[in-house]
Amino acid sequence: MSLNTSILTVQAPPSSVPSYVLEYAPLIWLHSKEQYYPSDIGAQLSKTKPQSKFAAVQGAQSPLTLDNLATLNNVAGTDVWLTSVDDVTRNPAWLKGVKPDGSGRTPGAISAAIIVNEKGNGNTDVFYMYFYAFNGGPTYFGQEVGDHVGDWEHNMIRFKAGKPQSLWYSQHAYGQAFTYNAVEKQGIRPIGYSAKGSHAVYAIAGTHDHLIPGVNLPFGVLNDFCDQGSLYDPALSAYIYAYNPTDTTNPFRAYDGTSPTSYLSFTGAWGDQQYPDKDKKQKRILGIKGTQKYVGGPRGPLDKQLNRNDVCPPNKDLKCFVSPFLRP
Repeated sequence: MSLNTSILTVQAPPSSVPSYVLEYAPLIWLHSKEQYYPSDIGAQLSKTKPQSKFAAVQGAQSPLTLDNLATLNNVAGTDVWLTSVDDVTRNPAWLKGVKPDGSGRTPGAISAAIIVNEKGNGNTDVFYMYFYAFNGGPTYFGQEVGDHVGDWEHNMIRFKAGKPQSLWYSQHAYGQAFTYNAVEKQGIRPIGYSAKGSHAVYAIAGTHDHLIPGVNLPFGVLNDFCDQGSLYDPALSAYIYAYNPTDTTNPFRAYDGTSPTSYLSFTGAWGDQQYPDKDKKQKRILGIKGTQKYVGGPRGPLDKQLNRNDVCPPNKDLKCFVSPFLRP
């Protein structure tokens, strides 16, 4: 299916942003039956409260904003969970996010963060982070498993002298890497497919079994589904940052000088802690461990290995393979 090129124009960035960052920004197809669309990053804080071990975090600033969220690191470290103020089983409206309009923008919502790591010698890694208020997990033997509040997914493009070389597509516990020449494109912009509910990012449409991390099959028992529903252009609804991994105090710098940065350094989780089995919201398939309906929320951008050596994030069990051809 060909995309309407009239909706692919990206916003004019601050002049200091390398031009290739938006010229090659990925376009994301959301599923035609998606229920949980990209969400405003800051709005998540007004719908959650910080908890640790299911109790309120004492000493937290109020209100919490994208400008002060990392102050929680000094209060409770990594054991902070941005916990929904509503019963998620009732599917409150804010979990559903904002459906992209005809331009691919999420109206009234900044739903993405673009992070540029210029590594020297013409080498640059650009992370395109997509935020969703809720992750609806896949159905496994008739029950959804792996639902959670908050969801960060991403593509990373590795550039050499401003030219894209390879891409990473994040998927659940790991993901896939491809050469730039291999992937589907509209013009020069790579295409990604966001799986229904889980938002795992794939390079092709269709069914993807992800039971085994790092192995995707066109069929199986734990499936993601991708098709061409709504087109999401994250570059139109994004904060844009430079990242300096050697700066341990303020590693993120907003190119426009005004966008918030504190939230990027938050080390806690962007959703509820996994509900215990005794919680009435929780379910397990036949009591089997690892089949909980609700799991803990994800960590944010700082947890995505922003200064990785390979295009793939480091993994002791999986070798980085950059595929020169498209595959499930």
